[in-house]
Amino acid sequence: MDDLNGKKSNNPLVSIIAGSTSDKEVYEKAIKVLNENNISYDLQIISAHRDPDKLDDYLKHSKVLIYIAVAGLSAALPGTIASKTDKPVIGVPVSAKLGGLDALLSIVQMPPQVPVACVGIDRGENAAYLAIKILNLRNK
Repeated sequence: MDDLNGKKSNNPLVSIIAGSTSDKEVYEKAIKVLNENNISYDLQIISAHRDPDKLDDYLKHSKVLIYIAVAGLSAALPGTIASKTDKPVIGVPVSAKLGGLDALLSIVQMPPQVPVACVGIDRGENAAYLAIKILNLRNK
């Protein structure tokens, strides 16, 4: 599937950040939906744990409107992103272990003032559909 490069652009609307390439099956679902709807995106593989400085730098310079964060296990990535931006963050828990329940609970249990929207386990496509609905608010 060549969707990874389909709608990438220099001025993307959506950023998909995955904690690992092992999440590829999940983030490719989001990419497919964004491509089908002609929404530009940027794909980054950045671990909140292994590459915190790289994540900080990316978020500081990114001009996207929405972040989709795909993460399994401790799933710290969505909350970390949300703590560093005022833009919407959509978390996608991955079923890496425990059927994804560990990642789901990590994403939905954010402290006050660090909101993260959360879609179902392995539902990258729903994250893209939610991002599109948020983007549609600009036209209303």
